[in-house]
Amino acid sequence: MNLEKLLTDFKNGTISLEEASQHLKFAPIEDVGYAVIDHQRALRNGCPEVIYCAGKTVEQIVGITEHMLAAGTKNILGTRANEAMYEGVKKVCPDAVYHPLAKVILIEREPLEKTGGKILVATGGTSDIPVAEEAALTAEYLGNEVIRMYDVGVAGLHRLLSHLDLVAEANVVIAVAGMEGALASVIGGLTDKPVIAVPTSVGYGANFHGLSALLCMLNSCANGVVTVNIDNGFGAGYTANSINKLSAK
Repeated sequence: MNLEKLLTDFKNGTISLEEASQHLKFAPIEDVGYAVIDHQRALRNGCPEVIYCAGKTVEQIVGITEHMLAAGTKNILGTRANEAMYEGVKKVCPDAVYHPLAKVILIEREPLEKTGGKILVATGGTSDIPVAEEAALTAEYLGNEVIRMYDVGVAGLHRLLSHLDLVAEANVVIAVAGMEGALASVIGGLTDKPVIAVPTSVGYGANFHGLSALLCMLNSCANGVVTVNIDNGFGAGYTANSINKLSAK
């Protein structure tokens, strides 16, 4: 049951205290057979449950979306979604928006409170942009101002050095790079802000689908660099938001 409706019904005397208590015991989760939806995650973590769409059917994604909306969730983020998944969601939620490059579905009916902080998302190359956009859109969805600085990798270091003012503006930097993943270490040596390194699966055979970039970023000698998993733009955007929220407090 929608918690707002539950409170209204209780105030109006439509349901008893015992009935309201019973609903609250089971309100956090809803088992729909193929998924157990966590409706109270926003109360605990500040963000509603995010739908990881890869590996799910269109029907499952549409069903989860419908149940979340029915429970009163205003904002929904779906990651790793394709066009068919978006078309399915759009039938039950016409205001859903799809970002094909990042493969992200967004429903934003009640934008979250702004953190007031800036997040810089930088990429080593143009091929890293899809993962970077997943990070950027996640951070924006969560209420952050995002600065994009793409294709500034170490093969042409002057491109990064000509935009150090953008690095200085940011509270947090997300460095997205494949190949040898050196971008995070370079930025880490140029700023006192936390740097979240995102290795991508961009690169030639010895890149091992992003493993070489992951290991290089984990072994960064620059202080203040932390690393998320390969191609995990969502995780980087979410973590950057958590840092910004702390600084806002």
